[in-house]
Amino acid sequence: MEPPEFAPGLSARVELLVTDADTAQSLGSGDVPVLGTPRVLALAEAATVAATARQIPGGITTVGTRAEVEHRAPTPLGRRVVAQATLTKVDGRKLLFEVTVHDGELLVAEVRLERMVLDRQRFIARAFGD
Repeated sequence: MEPPEFAPGLSARVELLVTDADTAQSLGSGDVPVLGTPRVLALAEAATVAATARQIPGGITTVGTRAEVEHRAPTPLGRRVVAQATLTKVDGRKLLFEVTVHDGELLVAEVRLERMVLDRQRFIARAFGD
């Protein structure tokens, strides 16, 4: 496996319109009808995947290996949040990202994510015991 060359500064953004399915109540992470922390993390991961997607050759993938989430502000139903991921460090096959999630000007969350560059088929085979 020849991993692609990623450079710090690589970035992408993804958006989410908050619906009932995204709430802490629906996700089982609380009992309030606001954007749930598990959905914030999933949105942040989607932004990191989008940041690397254009440079990933066939047969290579990245997987999340570590996350730290600071969920700072509630977001009600019907609001649009934007996750902006930026690659901050490359350490061999390890990619470190900083992600911010905003509701307009309001900082909703800061997420630090680590992803590992892997051979896709080997990873799947390992997961299924092949």
